[in-house]
Amino acid sequence: MTPLSAMTRVFGRIGLLSFGGPAAQIALMHKELVEDRPWLTEAQFLRALSFCMLLPGPEAMQLATYAGWRMRGVTGGLLAGLLFVVPGALVIMVLALAYGLYGQLPLVQSLFIGVKACVVVIVVQALIKVARKAVKGPVHIAIAVASFLALFALNAPFPLVIVAAACVGALTLRGEAEGGAPAPKTSAMATLKTVALWLVIWFAPVLVLALVAPGILVDMAKFFSTLAVVTFGGAYAVLAYMTQAVVGDFGWLTTAQMVDALGLAETTPGPLILVTQFVAMVAGFKAGGIGLALVAGLVTLWVTFAPCFLWIFAGAPYIDRLAHMPRLSGALSAITAAVVGVIANLGLWFAGAVFFDAGTVQPVPVVIAVIAAALLLWRKWDMLVVLPICAALGLVLVGGA
Repeated sequence: MTPLSAMTRVFGRIGLLSFGGPAAQIALMHKELVEDRPWLTEAQFLRALSFCMLLPGPEAMQLATYAGWRMRGVTGGLLAGLLFVVPGALVIMVLALAYGLYGQLPLVQSLFIGVKACVVVIVVQALIKVARKAVKGPVHIAIAVASFLALFALNAPFPLVIVAAACVGALTLRGEAEGGAPAPKTSAMATLKTVALWLVIWFAPVLVLALVAPGILVDMAKFFSTLAVVTFGGAYAVLAYMTQAVVGDFGWLTTAQMVDALGLAETTPGPLILVTQFVAMVAGFKAGGIGLALVAGLVTLWVTFAPCFLWIFAGAPYIDRLAHMPRLSGALSAITAAVVGVIANLGLWFAGAVFFDAGTVQPVPVVIAVIAAALLLWRKWDMLVVLPICAALGLVLVGGA
């Protein structure tokens, strides 16, 4: 059994280095959990990744939770999931309070320009690694290309792309049975108890708020609970919906503040869905100062991530059974290939946002990205070293301009 101390070190490192969105985060976890340590096999990792892609919420955080559960049950799952989220949540908390107190943060934004440029390279690096593992034949290649074109050229809904890939995989692919120790067994009754427990954990604080503190906190709890259920495909898939509601329906933030929120969330560790915490804290600060901002952030974190533990702890015992169901295993194999196209589309979108402004090329991010590519892809430097270098370059090149 893997010691909790070792898990704390590894998942703590993952949480601190989880920049770059799901693509980079998944690649980092693959390196730490499959390549550097025999904690998960290649087949287990890809099968779990495919399963997490089907769930609402941040797939990388849920993948970390599954890995922890696989090694040490619920305790390990909680440890891994929380370590993935907490570092970024603490950073977002500090930045949101600073934003509420001081408004625009030119110094931080200069640092983030360098980080964003580095993140583009990290996503490319992740795309290469995931593609090498997930694309194993002409059918996989076709699925990956088709998913990219469907998202990039046709603006197809993400769930539709995943369902289509699963159908193609079920009809044309067959998963390979894997040996080794089976996953812990469970029963339908145990699953129902797990679901009931986590539903209570999820909604009990919302009910308490509705009784003792009706108002903006309850509105946030309801809205972000709904968001947690519909975030298929990660945070990018629901940003437009969230912006419309937060800016247009509730009036919590302005459009400019939403753009700042996304920029901060993109360049801090942890899942991008932490943008919800920033939004809630800025809205809370505007409505009632620092105290309400802190409570709003905690409430939003709770209703955003409690469902993630529900999905994983209820579904994890069934993931490895897919290895013995050829059509389902083939469907998940196809979904994993489609993820390559999804990552490519997100990477291209992110690169466009970093390197262009109103159709004009931004030379500073381009120069920093070239340097990051040389260090990461050619010299094979550690991301922990390259990220601060790029942040410093952003500060020097932009802050001094």
